[in-house]
Amino acid sequence: MRKLIYGMNLSLDGYIATAGGDIGWGVPSDELFQWWLEREQAIEVFLYGRKLWETMSSHWPTGDQQPGATQAEIEFARNWRDTPKVLFSKAIDKADWNTRVVTGDAIAEITRLKAEDGGPMRVGGATLAGAAMRAGLVDEYEIVTHPVLVGGGTPFFATLDGRVNLNLVETRAFPGGPVVTRYERR
Repeated sequence: MRKLIYGMNLSLDGYIATAGGDIGWGVPSDELFQWWLEREQAIEVFLYGRKLWETMSSHWPTGDQQPGATQAEIEFARNWRDTPKVLFSKAIDKADWNTRVVTGDAIAEITRLKAEDGGPMRVGGATLAGAAMRAGLVDEYEIVTHPVLVGGGTPFFATLDGRVNLNLVETRAFPGGPVVTRYERR
């Protein structure tokens, strides 16, 4: 059975984007970017909701060709293109870059994918991840908290029907103040 990981950058007050959709406050240091790269390289399948897909696909298909791209950004872009992706969307019916679009029941498809043999999957996007959390499908949380308060927007955590007990498996501080906390579901 595959492991499902939900991880993103978030503000200290718990948001992954401001009310206007800005995520520019979460710019990582080189060291934090390298940590993300290593985590992403371990993922076998990315699961995206529409909004995060639009954000990622607007930059990473050619991120390795941008002037001044660092070696880590080059590797990240190549890994992003090469890793299989599943986009859950009713608004988009075709996607490039090793991506399959699912327009039907996201929870049924994630459950099916989890039951397969293989490496870990990452779910991204607050709406999709929230549905996976409520369905009890998320096994691990990778939270990179940045030292900024944005005052509102898209929350990292969805409203749940009950408590979920977790075990802390990693904490690490990075230059500039971001702190990684990783938790596994008990």
